[in-house]
Amino acid sequence: MTTQVKWQGGLSFEGTTESGHSILMDAAPEVGGENKGARPMELVLLGLGGCTSIDVIMMLQKAKQAVEDCQVDITSKRSETVPKVFTKIHVHFIVTGQDLNPKKVERAVNLSAEKYCSVSKMLEASVEMSHDFEIITL
Repeated sequence: MTTQVKWQGGLSFEGTTESGHSILMDAAPEVGGENKGARPMELVLLGLGGCTSIDVIMMLQKAKQAVEDCQVDITSKRSETVPKVFTKIHVHFIVTGQDLNPKKVERAVNLSAEKYCSVSKMLEASVEMSHDFEIITL
């Protein structure tokens, strides 16, 4: 896998993925950025959310669960000193659907966190990770 990051002036950079998708990144205004794009550390959390969400939806579809919506809320804490790495990350799934089996949702969330999500597995080596879920029945 390859990516390219190209300076756009100031502290703004455009990242382009191997699959041809681009995203604008920028630093916070308090350090000289212009708030033109997401912060790189925000993108780490988005990558985690996307990775684990794909896993969970694939497993629930395979388990014939009638999922109508899936949202992941991620909260984090960072070190107070530089480098301001993540110290804690919590992943909260909100799965909406009809007649969802809580054991199947729990299994999908746990399997993603503990086995399948590459981003989660990479982060857990240095970050205290936790996850949970709730089900909204329609």
